[in-house]
Amino acid sequence: QVQVVESGGGLVQPGGSLKLACTASGSIFSINAMGWYRQPPGAQRELVAIILRSGSTNYADSVKGRFTISRDNARNAVYLQMSSLKSEDTAVYYCLTTDNGANYWGQGTQVTVSS
Repeated sequence: QVQVVESGGGLVQPGGSLKLACTASGSIFSINAMGWYRQPPGAQRELVAIILRSGSTNYADSVKGRFTISRDNARNAVYLQMSSLKSEDTAVYYCLTTDNGANYWGQGTQVTVSS
């Protein structure tokens, strides 16, 4: 079993920055994809950004140029640097880790963008 834990959420003003972190632990075989999804209030969960073990990345159009995803393979960790935050970025952010073909989700961390 793989455990996924996120950290770094909180309250930030519009235009501000925040960095999320996620670490996977447990019976890890070989993590391929790691990424971030978010679920705004009253909406469905959506992809924010994803990064493969090779370093290849994919971003949602709404965050391109503002968010940067990175990972540390040695630590089984993935990060999301968020800048120029907008009110519409308010959501619960979930970390996804794909190990040996199985998906593992974290419990989520709340990000609120408000003045």
